[in-house]
Amino acid sequence: MGMMDIAFWPFAAAFAGTMMLVAIVIIILWVWMLVDCAKRKFKNDAEKIIWIVVIVLAGWIGAFVYFIVIRSLNPKGLMKRS
Repeated sequence: MGMMDIAFWPFAAAFAGTMMLVAIVIIILWVWMLVDCAKRKFKNDAEKIIWIVVIVLAGWIGAFVYFIVIRSLNPKGLMKRS
């Protein structure tokens, strides 16, 4: 082991730890948006099913799109107005 190899390990460990933290945050976001979508009242059931499929199949990207389009822009949901 040379001097360069020894100096590299703290950076590799920090990078691996950071990537694990990012992965955990992404999984939490995905699960949170999936649960939010399942509980939210939409105009009809088809819209809810479409969003659930988008979140499940597109993974974290679908969850992020759902967060922007539905959760951020429509915090009270897309319920019918009576």
